[in-house]
Amino acid sequence: MTIPRLDASQPLPASLAGAVIALGNFDGFHRGHQAVAAEAIGWARAEGRPAIIATFDPHPARHFAPDAPPFRLTTLDQRQELFEAAGADAMLVFAFGAELAGTTAEDFVRRLLAGQLKIGAVVTGEDFTFGKGRGGNVAVLRAIGETCGIAARAVGPVLDAGGIVSSSRIRDALKAGDCAAASHLLTRPFAIRGTVQHGDKLGRTIGYPTANLPLDSYLRPRYGIYAVSGTLPGGRMVRGAANLGVRPHFDPPKELLEPHFFDFDGDLYGQEIEVALHHFLRPEAKFDSLEALTAQIEADCALAREHLG
Repeated sequence: MTIPRLDASQPLPASLAGAVIALGNFDGFHRGHQAVAAEAIGWARAEGRPAIIATFDPHPARHFAPDAPPFRLTTLDQRQELFEAAGADAMLVFAFGAELAGTTAEDFVRRLLAGQLKIGAVVTGEDFTFGKGRGGNVAVLRAIGETCGIAARAVGPVLDAGGIVSSSRIRDALKAGDCAAASHLLTRPFAIRGTVQHGDKLGRTIGYPTANLPLDSYLRPRYGIYAVSGTLPGGRMVRGAANLGVRPHFDPPKELLEPHFFDFDGDLYGQEIEVALHHFLRPEAKFDSLEALTAQIEADCALAREHLG
């Protein structure tokens, strides 16, 4: 059963009063984010309190730079499932807009966390900032919290051979087509979830039907061909090869993720699926003929099968 998704503009249910919350953006919910969540959940369990993971949506960066290219690593639905798997009792969503951006650090802690939400304790990353003009940090959270009954802890960065685990490192890896590095930092492959759209049906006519997914607000990984896995309605897992990009052999170009699933023959139109990127196989290319395109797709699928085992 999926944990409840709660709106931070409303009081929490009485059963969640005094909760320990992990507080951050948590886009991607990578190794570093998981360490913050684990600290909050462990603290909550030790004291018999509820454990909540909080997030901001839209991402604060989208509010301050509305024209920035898409950069999201997860949707709210994906985060909700990841938070549940981590052991949280609920997900708390702070809607980030002009009102929250203009809320002072003191007001955020005193009025929102302590007053409205009745939070008992907060865990953040050491570098967490909050409040108008980023006026709040861990020291401010701790100092104000002491005056209104909120305890606070901070978790240091998680390190690996490449340095601090961060969302920006994951984004850089995906833009470079380095699925292995992204998967290591995330603890799972990067996955795009969406509703299957009708396409031009060319894949079906040449024997390689695809499920067309919009990229929406997701970060754009390196355009090209990938070995992928898919999670279909009902939880069925399939493997395949996918084109991610603008399909240079079509006019006009259209940005899509187009997985072809091996040994699958079914109707997915209008249904939600998730496609995980496992290996980058090659860049997008334009072909002189349908025959050349078909031959390349056949080779791509053979290579994808090899990579996926």
